[in-house]
Amino acid sequence: MIHIVGHTAIDHISRVPHLPEKNCSTHITDRQIYYGGGASNIAAGIATLGERVTLHSCVGSDFAGSDYDHWMTNLGIRQQFFVIPDAHTPTAFMFTDDNGDQMTFFEWGASRAFRTAEAPSLPLVHMATADPEFNCRVAAKSEFVSFDPGQDVFWYNKEQLESIIINTDILFANHHEVKQMCTTLGITREALIGKVNMAIFTMSGDGSTLYTGGAEYFIPVVPVTLADPTGAGDSYRAGFLSAYVRGYPPLTCCRIGTVTASFVVEHVGCQTHLPDWETMLSRYRQHFGVLDAPQKKGEAA
Repeated sequence: MIHIVGHTAIDHISRVPHLPEKNCSTHITDRQIYYGGGASNIAAGIATLGERVTLHSCVGSDFAGSDYDHWMTNLGIRQQFFVIPDAHTPTAFMFTDDNGDQMTFFEWGASRAFRTAEAPSLPLVHMATADPEFNCRVAAKSEFVSFDPGQDVFWYNKEQLESIIINTDILFANHHEVKQMCTTLGITREALIGKVNMAIFTMSGDGSTLYTGGAEYFIPVVPVTLADPTGAGDSYRAGFLSAYVRGYPPLTCCRIGTVTASFVVEHVGCQTHLPDWETMLSRYRQHFGVLDAPQKKGEAA
């Protein structure tokens, strides 16, 4: 069982010709509403790939019985929710320009309850965007920790980042988040990598890099026609974690994450084009060849 901690949200995704400067405006060429939230996106990806997953999240009283609720149930996602009456389920407003650059405005809504919620003690947890203090408590109590600060990286102070990273086994981040973590901690990129057993840094369309055992491995992207970059990182993590619990070696897990992400960016929305395992495997073989045999249980960790 993989446990995912973080936001469940409704995504309002808009296309704009360019992202405006301060005190300026632009016009919206398209706007759609989708299921989202970093943690929920990862949980949906894992469930679609066929792994058992529990989502720990905060929602408003508007969530129960909603279409999103039914969607999760049909996927087989186990819900461990803090339900906050008179609060909105978190909502994200995302704007993507013609260059693929993106800006997000996020209404925390019910997720503010994370700050005072009791943190669970979990055997294997991935912590996505959520309240920094809550994630710190989860990391301290859990056995195996995967951490992804996401766009909430700016909410973490030095003490919180130090606390969470010392308990982190796998660190995920994109190149913007790596830079911010290094600035907050006052350390170099190499020093950050040295603080965890494994680090996976993604670089948008330039691929990703795995750091483990003192070695560095580059993973190229799978070339597809980009429709929307939203959710690419979440689906990468879903693919990686699904492969990891099956016992595949880390480099193979990264390749599976890359292939999983390639499906999501072909369509607008984070959960609209998630592959199952066989669909992912077919594209994996096209780009990376025969899938390695899983390691014996326990070797991947």
